[in-house]
Amino acid sequence: MMSEGSPVKTHGAESVEALMGHEVIAEPSAPPAWARSQAIEAKSAPLRIYLGAAPGVGKTYAMLSEGRRRAARGTRVVVACVETYGRPRTIEMLQGLELVPPRTIAYRDALFEEMDGDAVRMRDPEVALVDELAHTNIPGSSRSKRWEDVLDLLAAGIEVVTTVNIQHLESLNDVVADVTGVRQRETVPDWVVELADQIELVDMSPHALQRRMLHGNVYPDPAKAELALQRYFTTDNLTALRELALMRVANQVDATLLSRWSKGHIPETRERVLVCVSHPEFSQDLVRRGARIAQRARGDLLVVHVRERDDDETRRWLGELDALVADLGGELHVIDDDDPVNGVLNFAYAQFVTQLVVGESLRSRVQELFRGSFVNEVIRKANNVDIHVIARRER
Repeated sequence: MMSEGSPVKTHGAESVEALMGHEVIAEPSAPPAWARSQAIEAKSAPLRIYLGAAPGVGKTYAMLSEGRRRAARGTRVVVACVETYGRPRTIEMLQGLELVPPRTIAYRDALFEEMDGDAVRMRDPEVALVDELAHTNIPGSSRSKRWEDVLDLLAAGIEVVTTVNIQHLESLNDVVADVTGVRQRETVPDWVVELADQIELVDMSPHALQRRMLHGNVYPDPAKAELALQRYFTTDNLTALRELALMRVANQVDATLLSRWSKGHIPETRERVLVCVSHPEFSQDLVRRGARIAQRARGDLLVVHVRERDDDETRRWLGELDALVADLGGELHVIDDDDPVNGVLNFAYAQFVTQLVVGESLRSRVQELFRGSFVNEVIRKANNVDIHVIARRER
């Protein structure tokens, strides 16, 4: 949200806005205020997420509809923040709901409005409606990301109903970039979404969503709607995003059923997925691929790097990788061993790893002939471990 007359804020969850040529505000460099273990321990209220298969399918409308139903039954409901994007039907749904005034923050000679978490907690509601979970707060806010604000509310015992689009899940960042040609700047750690007590998919066929856009129900500005249809809301893009959302919800349901059937105990056959990383290039995409394998297998994610050097550049990219791995609910381990293959396999056996993810070698064929191939050596020496070899996108 933003004060009237200010420039359009473009770091919101719908990355298609960035295609309009507006300024994009960088992601925060400070570490998040919440870690996964802290959030699990502190959470003392339910979390419900409306997961959008694509921007404009009606997730905000669904969230506000639920808020109105709860309020009609006597529940104390407040709207902590909402992004209407000027959509008339969404604005109509705000009628009768208590809206907590946002906090105004000056940034780069403009005034922006952000969720006021302190004000929400002072109202002491039973339920808070918080739109756009992936949103990045303006510098000067008490929290860097809106999902951190949500965790504050849950820790205070306030139930939260929130929204997020499938393209903002961290583990899907590379997939969405491949499909749409737009790499999402704003993401939500997968573990935050996994904290949800209930996830409801808000879906719409590509044809129906495109008709909504043509009728001005998503972007009232015809120029914006036309550009969005050409650059982002194509039939192929929307179909792929919809399939990703359906698979994510199906995986969540499978995990819930497994938990109930096993009475909360972890099965002895739980999968443990280990991703091997060696260089900055390709490492983040490799980790995301491993995370998706672990999610589908309802297993654990581990990442290992065999230290070759300990300079500033290596520490920097490993620090960035550690933050990504934590967002995906995994663990990064840096080990020392003169033989990288033996080091990785010994670590894998000690950790009871069942699946190993390695990337295609960056060496030329000539280099492999003289110095050997890590991938080939791992395949030759490994015992009782499934090995996934992931090829680079560009050759």
